[in-house]
Amino acid sequence: MLPARFAPILFALLLSGMMSCIVSGIATLRVTGLDGFATAWMAAWSFSWPVAFPTVLVVAPMVRRMVARMVRQPSEG
Repeated sequence: MLPARFAPILFALLLSGMMSCIVSGIATLRVTGLDGFATAWMAAWSFSWPVAFPTVLVVAPMVRRMVARMVRQPSEG
């Protein structure tokens, strides 16, 4: 188990990996069809994940602040 202080980094790693996998897969399938799909998908994913990971690290805190301003906080008491 990792120490709790690594939770934001692990969150960003997993989220960026999953999202870039799904998005690159859909985009690759649309362009290539099934012919050569798996190879092209892995190539696209290996390029997109290193971009997605630092992006999530930077963007996630900003999005959390934006969401906090957009929702009503629960009443105390």
